Amino acid sequence: MAPAPSLPIQLVWLIPLYGFGGMVLSLPWASGWVKRNGPRPAAYLNLLVTLLAVLHGSLILREVLITGPQHLEIPWFQAADLDLRIGFDLSLTNLAALELVTSMSLICQVFALGYLDKEWSLARFYALVGFFEGAMAGVVLSSNLFLSYFLLEMLTLSTYLLVGFWYAQPLVVTAARDAFLTKRVGDVLLLMGLVALSAWAGSLEFNDLYAWSADADLSPLAATLLCLGLIAGPMGKCAQFPMHLWLDEAMEGPNPASILRNSAVVTCGALVLLKLMPLLRLSPVAIDVLLLVGTISAVGGALVAIAQVDLKRAFSYSTTSYLGLVFLAIALQLPGVALLLLFAHGLAKALLFMSVGSVIATTNCQDITELGGLARRMPATTGAYLVAAAGLTGLLPLGCFWCFGLMVERMAAMAPLFAAVVLLTNALTAFNLVRVYRQVFLDTPHPKTKRTPEVNWLMALPMVSLLVLVLLTPLVIGRLDPAPGIASFSWRTTALVVASGALGVLVGVLVPLDKFWSRSVLRPLRTLQDLLAYDFYTDRIYRATIVAFVAGVAQLTNAFDRVVVNGLVNRIGMGSLASAEALKLGVSGQLQTYVLTVVVAIVLLFGSLSLFRG
Repeated sequence: MAPAPSLPIQLVWLIPLYGFGGMVLSLPWASGWVKRNGPRPAAYLNLLVTLLAVLHGSLILREVLITGPQHLEIPWFQAADLDLRIGFDLSLTNLAALELVTSMSLICQVFALGYLDKEWSLARFYALVGFFEGAMAGVVLSSNLFLSYFLLEMLTLSTYLLVGFWYAQPLVVTAARDAFLTKRVGDVLLLMGLVALSAWAGSLEFNDLYAWSADADLSPLAATLLCLGLIAGPMGKCAQFPMHLWLDEAMEGPNPASILRNSAVVTCGALVLLKLMPLLRLSPVAIDVLLLVGTISAVGGALVAIAQVDLKRAFSYSTTSYLGLVFLAIALQLPGVALLLLFAHGLAKALLFMSVGSVIATTNCQDITELGGLARRMPATTGAYLVAAAGLTGLLPLGCFWCFGLMVERMAAMAPLFAAVVLLTNALTAFNLVRVYRQVFLDTPHPKTKRTPEVNWLMALPMVSLLVLVLLTPLVIGRLDPAPGIASFSWRTTALVVASGALGVLVGVLVPLDKFWSRSVLRPLRTLQDLLAYDFYTDRIYRATIVAFVAGVAQLTNAFDRVVVNGLVNRIGMGSLASAEALKLGVSGQLQTYVLTVVVAIVLLFGSLSLFRG
């Protein structure tokens, strides 16, 4: 008989509730019920419960490292033959992702105390972050597709609320709406796949789905539609082509929320796809679609990023690019590499957005053409940017170097084209990071950067702490998976990865950057710049096709409703009124006439009955 789980494992269901509890604790201040002490107590309460989530997850992770993965089920609802349970899969992968989510939430909340120190609705922000954290923690621990879908919907809602945090600005409202609707497209398609799976497999537990998929007897069309529906949800959450525009618009929200969104939220979406990976083998077409989406997102996102002048948007497209590489790894059945890349990217990208947030908080500017000369004035922020940039590119020996090396080594043997995609993405990312560094941290000071002190300690402390963690990423990766190391891939692969990053750095150093003539006077080059800066005009294509089609159908149905339906109803009403007008002329209002009519009717009735009897 197996020993009973320890108390921390039995109470694992509390971990998502820590975040939701922080949201509930913030409500008195967020709703204005308590005004005497200001919104700060709500922030402190959220920090406390998030710290409890980190500590609780650490205790469980330590036990799982000793005893091995565990599975916990809690009865939820039972009626007749319906038995619903809330399941938690306590594997090393899920717990590492949980620690990433809770730790990033804790660091983000400390950073927000400094970034939003003058924000009047600070309590509302922390309530939304608590909601965000609870949903993400539930997604990474869930062992059930239905529960994962339910929590992904909560992530969609929290994204809408956080992006629209400054709802008084029209552009923010538009961005929140677009982010919500784009994610809803993927969620609806995922729901369709979930409903089909519940009917075919009879269970939505991931382990049961794996057993069912091993000998599932589906037609090619049914399998393809099912798998396409299953990958649509993670595509929306991870901002993959063609549902990638929302992440760019989501940068209208507060920067602390952008830190979570670009590091932890996209990781949650990719983890759901990773859990569904065994089911994708049912359809080769879905695998091809996943490869196509990953390739376009990786290369296209990196290309669009190099043409952005907005500081946050220059790196939000980089998130789309790196998640495209994760999709490639999942499609090629390389789950370990995908997990390592998610982990290394999440830490480095969070640090990068912290440095970006520090620049924005100090200068109140996001346009890189108006920034410059910050390296000597903001040394901590500059150091954080450089370490994050090194962690994102294939720079030996930081995190993404090992990930890229493993990807290139294994993909070169399976599909060399995708190994080239990894190297190209690394080179473009390195070029983009150097480009932004030259324009923001080097160059001469501009009017907005002549007086730019270093950020306060509430922003500097989490930023420096995460800087140290990014430097230690190779050790953490080695703890998660002992395989990565210089012996895991050849020296040829090492040279390719380092050379691709070095090439991007070299081009970024040598390319001329003239802020006053940021658009080339040469028409072909200017056309290319505009093509990349406007994301290949994807939004205009959507407006001219999908949006125009939906608007046309809406106008057609509106015209049908007004002309046909309303016209028919109005004519029936007019006919009723006309008949009533005609009938009222035959009513005299004399009582004796009514009595005579009744008597005549009765006589005629009885006379007709007697005739029938005869």
